[in-house]
Amino acid sequence: MIFEKMEQYDYEQLVFCHDEASGLKAIICIHDSTLGPALGGARMWNYETEEEAITDVLRLAKGMTYKNAAAGLNLGGGKTVIMGDAKKDKSEAFFRALGRYVNSLGGRYITAEDVNTTVQDMDYIYQETPYVCGISESYGSGGDPSPKTALGVYMAMKRTAKEAYGNDSLSEKTIAVQGVGAVAYKMCEYLHEEGARLIVSDINQEAVDRAVNDFGATQVGLDEIYSVEADIFAPCALGGIINDETIPQFKFKAICGSANNQLDDAEKHSNMLAENNIVYAPDYVVNSGGVINVADELEGYDEDRAVMKVKGIYEQMDKIFTIAKEQGISTAQAADRLAETRIEQMMRVKSTFSLNEKNQFNKGK
Repeated sequence: MIFEKMEQYDYEQLVFCHDEASGLKAIICIHDSTLGPALGGARMWNYETEEEAITDVLRLAKGMTYKNAAAGLNLGGGKTVIMGDAKKDKSEAFFRALGRYVNSLGGRYITAEDVNTTVQDMDYIYQETPYVCGISESYGSGGDPSPKTALGVYMAMKRTAKEAYGNDSLSEKTIAVQGVGAVAYKMCEYLHEEGARLIVSDINQEAVDRAVNDFGATQVGLDEIYSVEADIFAPCALGGIINDETIPQFKFKAICGSANNQLDDAEKHSNMLAENNIVYAPDYVVNSGGVINVADELEGYDEDRAVMKVKGIYEQMDKIFTIAKEQGISTAQAADRLAETRIEQMMRVKSTFSLNEKNQFNKGK
């Protein structure tokens, strides 16, 4: 059954990691390494079954292949899921054990922080392997990637506004923001500085109060956010919120936010948005600023260079909107097409024998 799934979507490797001493149970998945080593974070979740964890890591690793390719990175896609309760099961030994498994892959996979893992956890992994990003700034890394993710969302939103309204100014635009966590708060800061009006909702009242106090945002109820009068909707919390029930409520002309997997059914709901003349910015391109930032650590982190690359999300969005119009497809399909085309092109390039490969061969003799 697992091999059937791997064959269907061309996965390369699934690694089961167990360490009795620390209690570690984790699964590393490498989906595709055509563009380079597979980069993807380590997510810790209290999965009910092993099957659920396997399904999740396969889905997430494939998603990282597309995200990294569409972001223009020379990196493949991979992911780690850790089975356990992040509040109870973490320890130094736990993450150092994971680090040894990552190291055993010899650089084919590079990990980073993700849901329920932290910079401190990455520092423990770093004790065992160099193949980790998002470590403490004292080690010469970019630290917390959230601010760069927010910058990327802001740049994507400007290009999305241009597509929907003819220019990329967000001044005087009303943005409905669902979820005001670390990324969305920083995004709101950019929007406020440009003169946008903000409408916010969040399950965490403290987060809402902060946005109201700092940016003069208007608070609405959790379900009310879907039907407010706004120019752009920014989903920055849950996945699957663009669906049969919410789309008929939308009064905005564009959607651009940081949440993952916003479309409940990618093909169906991206087409529904297009039919309703709502411009959709594909989420895995919009929120790629964080992975672009941590990927820069692989070259020796330079913040100015990383910021420049993150701002390049504006151009990636431009390519997606162009592909969608030229090929008569949804923007979600266009993002996939952009990623797949880049992977295919590089696969052909790599099939050509190069002098570098000859030199590597001779070195080994």
